[in-house]
Parts: sequence; structure tokens; C-alpha cells
Amino acid sequence: MIAALLFAAAAATPVPTAQIALDARVVDRVAEVSKRDLPRDLLKRMMEDDIELLRGKRSDGGYAYASHDRMEASRKSESFSIEDAKKSSRLELRGSWVYRLVVSAASRRMLVTRNRHVFIERIEIEYLPEGATSSKVQTLDVNGWIEPGTSRNVDLEQIARQATARVYVHADPEGYGNIELAMLEAKIFDNPDSPYADAVSSAKAILRGVENSEIPSIRAMAQRLAADMEPSKPAIAAVEVTAPRAPAGVEPDVANELQVIEDLLTGTEVERRQGLDRLHQLLRRLRH
Repeated sequence: MIAALLFAAAAATPVPTAQIALDARVVDRVAEVSKRDLPRDLLKRMMEDDIELLRGKRSDGGYAYASHDRMEASRKSESFSIEDAKKSSRLELRGSWVYRLVVSAASRRMLVTRNRHVFIERIEIEYLPEGATSSKVQTLDVNGWIEPGTSRNVDLEQIARQATARVYVHADPEGYGNIELAMLEAKIFDNPDSPYADAVSSAKAILRGVENSEIPSIRAMAQRLAADMEPSKPAIAAVEVTAPRAPAGVEPDVANELQVIEDLLTGTEVERRQGLDRLHQLLRRLRH
């Protein structure tokens, strides 16, 4: 019961909307005065931090408004040389938010020397599952050789917040061999029903704009993010003060909305759906 209460409290960590709104206005102002000196690294770090906050990051590393899925976001790997053929060696690798261990042997150890196979006795993975308070151990008895140019995958039963893999091996009596251990880290997906889904989409669009130095896009999405985080302030007032000049014959708020829609339509599948919804709403508004 105590663990459940602590977990619930961690999940309920408030999102600092005022800080994110301030960051968005800083991004808008920096983009406004920048020419060819846009500080990309700084702006990217700021937006990446804000996306973490908008996801409702908990103290355990999980999120209130996002989840990890079994798709590779990155991997942590380490290579080992196995020399002892008479007794087993223990190889160890640690990782966070892991869903799979990959054991592989390269075809060649050096430029012209062929790698030798390695005997794997067993694999043990001790891990703390997502949302759990106690660890589990997953064991696989292999008792077989891993040949050069092959690999073996071991999927964890649950995505692990923390995991330690231990692989027990010994070498071929004719000579040592090399193998590699790799832990695949799960990808983060933002929940489409999050109360901050639109704000996350805006922050991601800012990141794309920063990457491509698209100043009008950066400014439009930064203004939208600031308005979303400050609902008490009229969004139109912010647009009138800071939005780029609209084309002749197009109202500034319509031009800004079209810019937002364009950014969403070039994003993820979820963002594209949001862009289509906003486009339909704009068309209905213009017809009346």
C-alpha cells in the first residue's frame, strides 16, 4: 500500500507550465533577433528538457503522460575477449529501460584474422520491471557455441527500469574469441490523450525548425507553446505582437494557424492527425 501511494505521488508531479511558457518566449525572442547565429544546441537542449517536463517525468524515470515501448531508441554495448577455455568467465553489462539483450560474435576479430566461436553456458538477467518495487531474475540455459557472424536475442519478460545481464562463457581450446553484449533501450512514445499533447507537438516542431533553421516556423510554434502554457493570456494578443508578417490579404491569426498546421503535417503520425483536425476546424471557421 505504501509503495502504491508513493508511486501515485510520483506520477502526480505537476508540470511547470509557467517555466515552459517562459522558455517558449525566450525561444521566440532568440529566433527573432538571430540571423545566421541561431544557437541550435542551446535551443535544442531547452526544448528537450521541456518535453521531458511535459511528459510528467517521475522520480523513478518513468512518465505520467508517455510510455516506453519495445522499439529500439538506442543501445549500450561492450565487447569482450574470451581467453580461458578451462573455466567459465562472467561477463556483465548494465542498462536502463531495457527490453532486450543481444549476444553476438563478429565474423572477424581483426582486419584479416577470423574470430573463433565462444561457448555460452547460461545467461542471467536481473532486472527491476517498470512500475515494480522488487527485482526479478530471468535465466536461460544455453550450453552451446555462438559462432562468428551470428547473434542470440534474449527478450525480457517486462521492460526494465534497471537491468544487469550476466553471461557465463568459456573459450575454444584452440584460441580465444570475441563476443559483444548489447542492451536495447526502449523508445518513448507520447500518449495522444495527454493534457499536454499539443504542447509536446509544438516543442517537437520547434526542434525540427531549429534543426533546419526555419525561423518563421520556430517563432510560430514557440508562440503557440507559450499560449498553450498560459491559457489566461489571450493567444491572439501574443500573435499580434510577435508573429511574423502575414502575406498580403491573409489575416495574421489565419497565417499563424496555417503555419502551425504545416508544421504538424510534417511531423509524426499523431501530429499529422492533429494537423488535419486543425485544418478542418480552420476551414469550417472561414466558411462562416
